[in-house]
This record gives sequence, C-alpha cells and structure tokens, in this order.
Amino acid sequence: MYYRITAYHEKEDLSVIMDSNGLYEKIWQFSSFLIGKGFTVIEVSGEDKFLDGNITRVAPDNKKHILRAHAKGRPESVTHKHNGVAYCATKVADKIYVPDRERKI
Repeated sequence: MYYRITAYHEKEDLSVIMDSNGLYEKIWQFSSFLIGKGFTVIEVSGEDKFLDGNITRVAPDNKKHILRAHAKGRPESVTHKHNGVAYCATKVADKIYVPDRERKI
C-alpha cells in the first residue's frame, strides 16, 4: 500500500513529507515509526485519500522510506487547485499535495 505522511520534529524544527510504497502493511506502522524518531504526525494518508499535487509517486520498494521534501519550520497549509477545484493542501519546501481529497475550499 502507498502511504504519504507529513510530520514535524519540534526539537529540530524540521518538517518532512515522506512516502512509503510497500514497506508497511498498515498506515499506523508508518506513523509509529516516525513518532518513534521524535516526529509529530501532521497529516497521514493512503493512496485512496490523497492527491499528488507536484509530488510524483515512487515505484514499489519494501525496504526504504522515501523522503519527498524537508524544510526548517512547520509545514504550511495552502490552497491547491486540481481540475478546477480548490483543496486544502500541505506544503513543505516547494512540494505540495492534498492529504484529503474531501477537504475542498
């Protein structure tokens, strides 16, 4: 299963967007891994819930976490248009995606 998580590490003041495609069977396992590393999970989505924005999906890999974006500070909440519809999106550095396609503006 393909999962995407946005997380924030307060001690390091660092935000990340990470993907997992085949490494975890359940989404909570991915969240638990990041929490164990000191991150607070901000957004968590399965492939059936999120829209890619400007982040292309990666090929299946059952051995690696995929770091898609990182930046100092907290993730930003922004608006992203997809097929003429405005969504609540998340931005880290120059990467934007929609964590929940049901959150329209």
